[in-house]
Amino acid sequence: MDTVYDVLIVGGGPAGLTAGLYAGRAMLQAAIVEARGPGGQVVLTHEIENYPGFSEPISGALLAANMVDQANRFGVDMYYSPVESLNLQGKIKEVVTEQGKFRAKTVIIATGVNPKMLGVPGEKEFIGRGVSYCATCDGAFFRDRDVAVVGGGDTAVKEALFLTRFARRVWLIHRRDSLRAEQIQQKRLLENTKITPLWNKVVAEIRGDTRVTGLRLQDVQSGEESHLAVQGVFVFVGRQPGGPLAGSGIALDEEGYIITDEDMSTNIPGVYAVGDVRRKRWRQIVTAVNDGCIAALSAAEYIEENFGKDEDDD
Repeated sequence: MDTVYDVLIVGGGPAGLTAGLYAGRAMLQAAIVEARGPGGQVVLTHEIENYPGFSEPISGALLAANMVDQANRFGVDMYYSPVESLNLQGKIKEVVTEQGKFRAKTVIIATGVNPKMLGVPGEKEFIGRGVSYCATCDGAFFRDRDVAVVGGGDTAVKEALFLTRFARRVWLIHRRDSLRAEQIQQKRLLENTKITPLWNKVVAEIRGDTRVTGLRLQDVQSGEESHLAVQGVFVFVGRQPGGPLAGSGIALDEEGYIITDEDMSTNIPGVYAVGDVRRKRWRQIVTAVNDGCIAALSAAEYIEENFGKDEDDD
């Protein structure tokens, strides 16, 4: 494409959409390239009750839609295409997608995270046939059935609670003897009569025929094995950075998250990272939008310092 954008944002979740909003308001020519659809992981969240400004819970899908409309109002272009590679070393950066190459003076990486797999026998075989990584997406398919949720963090607890709307019984499998989720979510889960925690257990195998029929569990303390009959298993054991970061030259930490400073700058001048894909302690929607704002303002300052008004961008 002939256009050289001021700011090109890779990823259309809350962090990317906020970066687009602030870039647009700064009168910069901005575009967002998103592989699937706008909103990122937030669209899979049934209810959000801790985002400032809403006295009542709001659905993730509605919050994302509002963010998209707001970015569009300030002239941000939206493209939907998977990103194949990043060429970031030159003064003008290139983002290669299935639709072609996009060029920009600055790039903001907002590719988020992908769910981690258990890595046990039967998991890959039964994806879409009883194995899921999104209760909001697939919960309705398990009405009046027994299901298991694997994990002990905020996401696992929230999704287990959501599944009680459909499932007959929910088993929460956690490798420790206590949860890591927010206290208010723990209280809700432990008081829910449809949820039974199984402490100090890990999934050793997912079993089934044409669909999931049960799990082989192992006690982490005694090593004793047991079988749990379920028709579905929802996995929430963590996430890993998304996006085509390999070979980009961006500095990553030992877990693959992008290293940034407080201005969201990476080790490559004119390249920033925001949201869950960057190394940070807390990963919440409010921290993601904070990142997006800072990165857009940092990009605007970088462009002002490195590109003259009459300079030939090529």
